[in-house]
Amino acid sequence: MNILILNGPNLNLLGTREPDTYGDATLDDLERELHAAFPDVAFLFFQSNHEGALIEQLHAAHQDGLDGVAFNPGGYTHTSVALHDAVAAIAPPVVEVHLSNIHSREAFRHTSLVAPACAGQITGLGLAGYHLAVQYLLMARS
Repeated sequence: MNILILNGPNLNLLGTREPDTYGDATLDDLERELHAAFPDVAFLFFQSNHEGALIEQLHAAHQDGLDGVAFNPGGYTHTSVALHDAVAAIAPPVVEVHLSNIHSREAFRHTSLVAPACAGQITGLGLAGYHLAVQYLLMARS
């Protein structure tokens, strides 16, 4: 099982950026947690602050035959038709993940342009959301 963990803008600052909203865990912590929880899964981890780089990773997941993607598009969630189209264009299922509950925050965060192209959305559960996304992808594959 090969799963891409894809993170968008500003997620490289996890652990220091608004810890009251996003917690104090880092992307390195997430990577360690997922490897420990799912030792039989081959993970690829990628973070970028650039929309095009995220699209290229989604395309590569498709071209390389990955089994699924857990994707936190960050602020692009609410603005990127291009990311929606990239998710819609690929075969591997994509689960949208958000650390904070986007529906309990500012009104502009309530709408995800990416979610309609995804298999599902997990929001507001911190790093546990990534664990749940991986569990879903494992079940969807079997």
